[in-house]
Amino acid sequence: MVTHSATLDVPRHLVEFLARLLAAHRRTISTPSGSRALGPFRQAVLVLRWFRDRGRVHRLVHDAGISQATGYRYLHEGIDVLADRAPELHDVLERRHDEGMPHVVLDGTLVACDRVAGVTENGNDLWYSGKGRRFGGNIQFVSAPDGTPLWVSDVEPGSFHDPRVARAHALPALYKAARDGLPALADEGYTGAGAGVHTPIRPHPDIASPLHVDNRAHNRLLRSIRVRGERAAAELIQRWHALQYVTLSPSRIGAIAQAALVLNNAWR
Repeated sequence: MVTHSATLDVPRHLVEFLARLLAAHRRTISTPSGSRALGPFRQAVLVLRWFRDRGRVHRLVHDAGISQATGYRYLHEGIDVLADRAPELHDVLERRHDEGMPHVVLDGTLVACDRVAGVTENGNDLWYSGKGRRFGGNIQFVSAPDGTPLWVSDVEPGSFHDPRVARAHALPALYKAARDGLPALADEGYTGAGAGVHTPIRPHPDIASPLHVDNRAHNRLLRSIRVRGERAAAELIQRWHALQYVTLSPSRIGAIAQAALVLNNAWR
């Protein structure tokens, strides 16, 4: 056996931030002092190790000296405590409008997960994405023009396309923001999303000729403005590796992504 030391590559203030949230949660639910196997700081380290390294829980609990059941309970508690602090979309858009932001960017991504049971009305796997060719959950992002993640939706099954998930979680708030002067930019997958959501112009399916030069210029300008804003999903997934492949229940993907957003904002 060879022993070695390891360093958790997150700022210490981030661990302390989560530890304070966990301590406040314990006071809220009246947890008796000294009744937990881990204190708030060590629990925060366990949760952040899972987010950062996508570590297997049985390894984390071995290092922490606790049972696997306790480890999962601590992990889910940490996810929920963070996700509860995720901002609401209406509040985000109102604040950004007051700051004078010219637009926001709407985008979606598929977070991969293990194969799970569940079928659609036509008998296909509910959580399987034909477009992505893998099992996963669809979540929507709203980001600033520079790609800073601002908001993350709850999860829907991978068989749901972006417009369907956006209609359920994002578009009502985006319509109101657009009326107030804060439009949203999106890719062509959101074509027909509604007023205030600007997407590239598609050529008519029955007309073989190319787009008019004005429409091509419109598309080129829209893509050049939107491209930086679409980095939000990549920033969260590359920083918080737990989002690269979720082995917990896929219904937890939304809470995990929202927790990652809160951690990302605290890191910044």
